[in-house]
Amino acid sequence: MEDLDLRELRYFVAVAEELNFTRAAERLGIAQPPLSRTIQAIETKLGVRLLDRGARPPALTDAGRVLMEQARPAIAAVAAAGRRAARAGTERPRLAVVVKTGSAPALLRDIVARYDGQGTWPPAEISIGGWGEPTAMLLDGRADVALLRGPLFEPLLDSEILLTEPRMAVLPAGHRLARRERLRRVDLDGEPVPYWPGASAEQTAYNAATDTWTAQQVHAPRGPRVENMDQMLDAVVLGQAVAFLPASYADSAAHRGLSYVPVSDISPSTVVVAWPQICRSQAVAAFVRAALGMPVPTEVAEPT
Repeated sequence: MEDLDLRELRYFVAVAEELNFTRAAERLGIAQPPLSRTIQAIETKLGVRLLDRGARPPALTDAGRVLMEQARPAIAAVAAAGRRAARAGTERPRLAVVVKTGSAPALLRDIVARYDGQGTWPPAEISIGGWGEPTAMLLDGRADVALLRGPLFEPLLDSEILLTEPRMAVLPAGHRLARRERLRRVDLDGEPVPYWPGASAEQTAYNAATDTWTAQQVHAPRGPRVENMDQMLDAVVLGQAVAFLPASYADSAAHRGLSYVPVSDISPSTVVVAWPQICRSQAVAAFVRAALGMPVPTEVAEPT
C-alpha cells in the first residue's frame, strides 16, 4: 500500500468536513475535477471506499471516518513541527507559553519567574487565549506549553494538575434557589446551560455538570450559544441559563448581580500545565518542573 502525502490528507479532510465537493474545492482554492480525482486516487491507494457517493449529501464510510479522525492530528503535527523548528532556529529562541483567560495568572507569573530564574533555557513568552485557543495552539505548534483550566479532554496532550477547587452554580440573583446555602445537581434539573460551539461531548457534559455518576440522569437543556465568559455571564444575568464555575470566580463576577451557590455532587475545576504528548523539549520539561515545584495555593474546601 502506498503512503498518503500531506496534500492528499488535506484534500480529504476538506471533503470529509464539508461533505460537498464544490464547497471543499472552494475552500482549498482549486477546481473540483482535480479534487475528485485526488479522492479517487486515495481510495485506490488504500483499497477502500471513503465516501458513499450515492447518499445525498455524500456520507463518510467507516473507513472514511477513521481516516478523518487520524488525518486531522497528522496534519496538525506537521504544521506544529514546522512552527517549532522555525522558533527554535531563530537568533533568540523562546518558549511559547499560552494561558487560558482566568487560569490562575498569578500562579503562571510565579512559574515563569521560577523557570526564567534558572538562566538556562530560552525565555518564556506568554500569550493569552480565549476559549479553546490554548489547546489549538499547543496542537498546531503556536505554543509549546500551556496553563489552562481542566479537566483536559484532548488525548494528544499530556498534563499535570497544579491545583483543584470546587465548582459552584452561578444563578441570577432573583433565581428561586439563589439564597440556598448548598445545592445538589438535581435541584437544577431542567435548567438550560450555555452552549459552547465546538465543544466535545465530554466538555459539554462537564460544562453542564452532568459528567459525574450522581448527575448523569439530570436533564440539562441547551441554552444560548456563547463564545466567551462575558457572554456566558450575561446569559445567566438575563435568566437564560445557569452555569457552573470555579469557586475562585465568585468575587470577580459579584458585580454582575449573580449568586454563587455551592453544589455538593459535581466535579471540581482544575488548573493544569499541559504540553503535546510527542514533545521532547528540555525547555518544556524544565517549565513543567518549575510548575510542579511551585507552592500550590491553599485549595478551596470542597462543599459537603
